Amino acid sequence: GRLVTSGGLPVANGITIPPNATNISISNDGAVSATVPGNTQPQPLGNLAMSGFVNAGGLEPIGQNLFKESAASGQPQQGTPGTNGLGIIKQGFLESSNVNVVEELVNMIQTQRAYEMNSKAISTTDQMLAKLSQL
Repeated sequence: GRLVTSGGLPVANGITIPPNATNISISNDGAVSATVPGNTQPQPLGNLAMSGFVNAGGLEPIGQNLFKESAASGQPQQGTPGTNGLGIIKQGFLESSNVNVVEELVNMIQTQRAYEMNSKAISTTDQMLAKLSQL
């Protein structure tokens, strides 16, 4: 009955879902509620909080898409989802990659060709200097 991640780690403040809950909903601001038999109104179960860091790039990766606070990242700044630049929560959505694979492949090919061109230019210049020194 505990709300957990796909890896089995508990989420947030230990939110527990009643065993007889018929419908669970999570609002954009992180409020978790469930409908139980005998009640027409959803009952609040808790709130999901989000944290931001001054330097998110300074977080220390610990594997399985998990990060931990480090001296470089600064202290976590907790807040309500959707406020102070924190993202919002969308129930039933799966976050996808923000990388366009086709565009990145084209960029990689362009970079590779530019490298080959520069390499050939340096090789040609080296050959010209070698012939010049032989004269």
